[in-house]
Amino acid sequence: MKHLQKGRKLGRVRSQRTALFRTMLGSLIMEEKIKTTEAKAKELKIKIDRLINRAKLSKIETKKVAVIRELRIKIPLMAVKKITGEFLDKFSKRGSGYARVIKLAPRKGDAAKLAIIEFVD
Repeated sequence: MKHLQKGRKLGRVRSQRTALFRTMLGSLIMEEKIKTTEAKAKELKIKIDRLINRAKLSKIETKKVAVIRELRIKIPLMAVKKITGEFLDKFSKRGSGYARVIKLAPRKGDAAKLAIIEFVD
């Protein structure tokens, strides 16, 4: 039984999952919209919401430098600058739900469920 287990494994070991989500988070922040499978998009939505909330809390508490160090481990430096600058202004009045997942038709080759994840305007 899967009691009290969080997150999706996506058929990967931990190091592969962290590398996958690190690149996907960076791509989502820089492109603001990516197309991927539904399971990856749902998991990515959780991670991006936590990331933006952490950045917003650091802005309020004026601990921006500490958060940049923490965020740089997970995403590229350009994405950190975009989160701490542009996104904090954009999402300052929003409490949560910064990204949305839009389901698409299945992929032809393997019938995988596809989705688009994008930031809410």
